[in-house]
Amino acid sequence: MPDVMSSSRLIGVGVGPGDPELVTVKGVNALRAADVVVVPVMDTGEKGRAEATVLHYVPQERIVRVVFALNERSDHARREAAWDAAGERVAELLAAHSCVAFATIGDPNVYSTFTYLAQTIGELVPDAVVETVPGITAMQDLAARSGAVLTEGTEPLTLVPVTAGSAVLKDALNGPGTVVAYKFGRLAGEVAEALRETGRIEDAVWGSALGMEAESIRPAGELDGAPLPYLSTLIAPARRDGTRGGKL
Repeated sequence: MPDVMSSSRLIGVGVGPGDPELVTVKGVNALRAADVVVVPVMDTGEKGRAEATVLHYVPQERIVRVVFALNERSDHARREAAWDAAGERVAELLAAHSCVAFATIGDPNVYSTFTYLAQTIGELVPDAVVETVPGITAMQDLAARSGAVLTEGTEPLTLVPVTAGSAVLKDALNGPGTVVAYKFGRLAGEVAEALRETGRIEDAVWGSALGMEAESIRPAGELDGAPLPYLSTLIAPARRDGTRGGKL
């Protein structure tokens, strides 16, 4: 392991759901100020959503692709090996540069690959300073594009990754407040069933590829069980009676 200067910085930058106009000014400044910008990719080599967004603000020659076992849940050894290799690569970059940015879709502290990288770097390069720049999340973007109100008054907001299983989502739907489901595309049929069983399908909406050419935003009532893109997002708004300020 090469020596890393104690002043080296790793900044996790949230670049939003995919629309380059939704990267914050602070995020753009952090990306442009970094010596290199790391983007996570799968081992299949295609351009990821984070890289496509970053390219609107940073030239290709300053972008470094690092392979992660993205979406890997069953092969623990493969996932751990990918995290270790990514950490080693970023540690090398920190040895050569004073500031490295890592671009992650959404927010770096919300179900982000950056969480695992930051932990690895903390072990490999304990003197490195790790920071984050918040990003706009898919649930915020979907709410804006669909007109769904996430919360009012005293309503709680529950965020559920459906990779945890549709039973977790159903428990949340039986509770109060708005429920947001992430990564539900592969279990779209089970999600639709849970919405119907809990009486929450009428006002629910789902979306994918937000802000991109392939964008799709549809009522949840149209879900027919067919698989959807993995990174699909669902909003099931809280039950409301339409009274202004009724949840205060």
